[in-house]
Amino acid sequence: MLNRLLPALLVLALAGCSLPRGAAMQGEILKGSEQETRDFQVMPVTRDTVGALDSWPLPPQSGVSHAGWPQGGLRSPDSSTIAAGDKLAVTIWDNEQNSLLTAVNQKSVQLTEVSVATDGSVFVPYVGKVQVRGLSPDQARERLQTALATALPSAQVQVAVVPGRLNTVDLVGGVAKPGSYPIPDRSFSVLSLLSEGGGVTASLTNPIVKLVRGGRAYGISVERLFAQPTLDVSLRGGDKVLVENDPRKFLALGAAGKQTTIPFPQDRVTALDAVTLIGGVNATRANPKGVLILREYGAKQVRPDGRGPDRTRVVFTVDLTTADGLFSARKFALASGDLVLVTESPITNARTVFGLIGQIFGLANQVDGS
Repeated sequence: MLNRLLPALLVLALAGCSLPRGAAMQGEILKGSEQETRDFQVMPVTRDTVGALDSWPLPPQSGVSHAGWPQGGLRSPDSSTIAAGDKLAVTIWDNEQNSLLTAVNQKSVQLTEVSVATDGSVFVPYVGKVQVRGLSPDQARERLQTALATALPSAQVQVAVVPGRLNTVDLVGGVAKPGSYPIPDRSFSVLSLLSEGGGVTASLTNPIVKLVRGGRAYGISVERLFAQPTLDVSLRGGDKVLVENDPRKFLALGAAGKQTTIPFPQDRVTALDAVTLIGGVNATRANPKGVLILREYGAKQVRPDGRGPDRTRVVFTVDLTTADGLFSARKFALASGDLVLVTESPITNARTVFGLIGQIFGLANQVDGS
């Protein structure tokens, strides 16, 4: 009699205890979400909601890779303009026998490394200061020749420009050949600079181009820059360009193929992309109806009108067992810092219980037979 009673007692004990699991079940995570005192919002990702969700603000910790980008595109392909700090190589040709500059039998005189002062002028003998800042080399030549005409009526001028600090750009890293590069003309762009630098380092994940200009930092992905050539802006003297990894990441936990931090491999990562990146859901443990995306917003982003979250904490639910769920998951974009949690299937616990029961009854039958 005791042998038959023992299995029943063990079954009751199993029913009353919590079996070890690798992840939480959906009901456990969403418990209390219907209460008025709830501290999080639950949003199903469906055809009816995904459009509105796309217009919600990005959370503060989203690590946006595109911090704006300068407008204006490429300037006309003209010579670069002269800036303070540039050096001019000025050659003055004069055939006059009584020239003020040339000696007997001398046809020309060279003024090497004539520095452009902070006020934008250069000093020329017998003329004084001549403003050249903002001019192209050809325009500077014409202005210098005009200025010399009063003292040297027949003089002709040649001008070559060696760019100074204000007419160069710094390529800081993320390329094969970082360094300081002169701006050859007004059409010298970000992509031109990357090409001069030997191209983007292949090991970078979704590389981001950062442009520092005038105390402000801009950012755009290389992928987007190649896809939209109109965004390839001309560079200005003093610009600094850096290429680095996309800083955005999300966390994968639960009954997934991977439980780790995963970087964004492209500009836009959807919920369906995330499922692929985490190695899918575990075939024996996961609940495909319960893929949860947990996100935290800032207090100022909470809105009661549906144009944003109504709580700072939001759990987005994805059902991978329906066509609507799959299509909607392909349109729902992740934000950096999101937690993708694949919940445990309740069937897993049931299978475990039944397996243990089978083992117990098998043991009991062995006891009866002995």
